[in-house]
Amino acid sequence: MVDRAPEERAATGSAAEVRAAAPRAPEIAGAAPARKLTASRRGPADPVRSLMHRHRELCERAVDPLEIAAGLEAHGVTDRAAARYRHRDVFSLAEELFARVPTVAGEPATGLRAPERDTGTRAAWSLRALAPGAACIATAGALRLTEGTLGGQGRLAIALTGGLVALVGLALSLRSGPLHAVGGSSGTAHVYGCWLLGYVLYGDALLDQVLSGGPEGSWTVTPAPLLGLALSVAPAAWCAHLFSVHAHRKLIGSRALEEFAAGVRPLLFGAVALHLCALAGLLYLAHLGYGGGGPFVGAAALGMLLLLARLLAVHGFPEPATAGLAGACAVEALAPALVLAGRLPGLHFLARPVDALVMAAGTGAVPALACGAAALGLLITAAVLLSRASAHVRTTPT
Repeated sequence: MVDRAPEERAATGSAAEVRAAAPRAPEIAGAAPARKLTASRRGPADPVRSLMHRHRELCERAVDPLEIAAGLEAHGVTDRAAARYRHRDVFSLAEELFARVPTVAGEPATGLRAPERDTGTRAAWSLRALAPGAACIATAGALRLTEGTLGGQGRLAIALTGGLVALVGLALSLRSGPLHAVGGSSGTAHVYGCWLLGYVLYGDALLDQVLSGGPEGSWTVTPAPLLGLALSVAPAAWCAHLFSVHAHRKLIGSRALEEFAAGVRPLLFGAVALHLCALAGLLYLAHLGYGGGGPFVGAAALGMLLLLARLLAVHGFPEPATAGLAGACAVEALAPALVLAGRLPGLHFLARPVDALVMAAGTGAVPALACGAAALGLLITAAVLLSRASAHVRTTPT
């Protein structure tokens, strides 16, 4: 029997060679390399996976998709960037990431809900916010009653005791409630705040004596602005609380970062304006009680500066808050320093700006300019920073 396997294999091989050598149609000939090129240029089939691995710890620790959205925004992911991951905005992208990545075991999935009404807690921090003003009113009343009956040392002891109680009440109001910064405030910011409050008491008298050739003799104390500022701690706490609560509600109801930012900025301006109205009324009443005296506009500008600095610190931005306070302190310290330096031979030109400012608007123009410019800078900064979603996920309103 003749074996035909070698001939059949040879014929098969020849046929295969003929088919390989035969020219293909143009559309068939270009199909294979085009498909290969497309596969090489096409990225991963799931673009969200790379983002999920890049921010895996954020996704695992998050208890709500809004927390992931805020974290992505803090890392520079905007609504426009979310389109690269086939999503219309950061919120929908965060919802997919939250659904894909399991949470860490043992973490309570509390979620970010609308703030609940807690009357007991609100009453507690409201009473603490009233403590500085109550201490100042009690001290002023004690000084008024003991006028002419106690000597200078006794009245000084009453004033120091009342000031110490007011500072303790202020510290308690900042340790909890809407004015409490989770990370804590730096000691430098506290020093700047004490400087600004001290200038309210003695700054105008110091500058007036320096301009008149002093300092010499006793200084005139202006306690009325300090009393108004102490009374304004409670309105400041409520304005901060209202801003935080409504900002959280905006965050829950928003579907895009631009939408949230556009809704939060009017809330910020409204809270600042509300506090300014309350502060102006309290300063006016304090001036009536003391018979006038003290920098009214400068005290109002200082109250706005302190509120904006505290709002930034509460929502996780203590650095710009400290910078604003430091700038105001620098201007207030620079004014008498320039006047003193102008007494040196050949340096009289250094005192001219301060002389012109005081001649035009009085000594109260210096704290008004210093605190007003710093407050305006912090207002612009807050309008940018506090319109981010990440600024409102770090803290939960009481």
